[in-house]
Amino acid sequence: MAVSTKPRQRRGRGTEDPLCFGASSWARLRPRPEPRPSSATATSAEITLKGSIAIITEFFNYSINSILYQRGIYPPESFSRSSKYGLTVLTSDDEELKVYLKQIMGQMEKWMTDGDVERLVVVVTGVDSGETLERWQFNVSVQEEKEEVKGMETDENGNTLNVEKTKEKMEKKSGKSLQEIHFEISALIRQITASVTFLPLLNEPCSFDLLIYTKKDASVDTSAWEDSDPRYIVNSSEVKLRSFTTSVHKVDSCVAYKEKDEWDL
Repeated sequence: MAVSTKPRQRRGRGTEDPLCFGASSWARLRPRPEPRPSSATATSAEITLKGSIAIITEFFNYSINSILYQRGIYPPESFSRSSKYGLTVLTSDDEELKVYLKQIMGQMEKWMTDGDVERLVVVVTGVDSGETLERWQFNVSVQEEKEEVKGMETDENGNTLNVEKTKEKMEKKSGKSLQEIHFEISALIRQITASVTFLPLLNEPCSFDLLIYTKKDASVDTSAWEDSDPRYIVNSSEVKLRSFTTSVHKVDSCVAYKEKDEWDL
């Protein structure tokens, strides 16, 4: 589905069945909305779950725009320059795309709050061939803190025992600064920018889809989302990209692509 029409959102459940956000668009990119202020400030000594989610969804917004620009999915003149993460970043000026991405990130925030998001995948598809040419994957995991709790328990014979229990805490507080997190994100954005040096040239007009993998028991609005296949690439090559952590979440990334000699030239 083209971005110029009302976007259809699709979601895949579980690792085998990704949540697909169907925003295929090859017309032009538009400037992305001004970054929302995160609940974690540069001087904050701790990153909360809410602050971590804001950081990650903001990164996803910028990284999607960067992929669309670098891979020529939208014309370069349809992007605007701004400063973020100590870098000059490019964001689309297309109002429909901005609304579309804002809608997706809003849903991502809700699912991440419930711990239901496993990964986001940007799928680049050839308009003429219908083939998946690139698959940008961002895995999201919660960094759980294990806390040892000492206490007393009674066994089946009535004997009192000293025990140690492990308690997992999701709402973890961290001493990692926002500046450190932004430094790691900037390194990943630089890799996306440099991807043109190793990825094959896209020789046909392309569209893109967003797939979101969630847990099977995630709450989903079926009127807005639908299940999708993973859109894997047969005989693909894969390049692992950098990762970053907020000390609450970790984001790992990679890009898979169809080898140039496999394409019909």
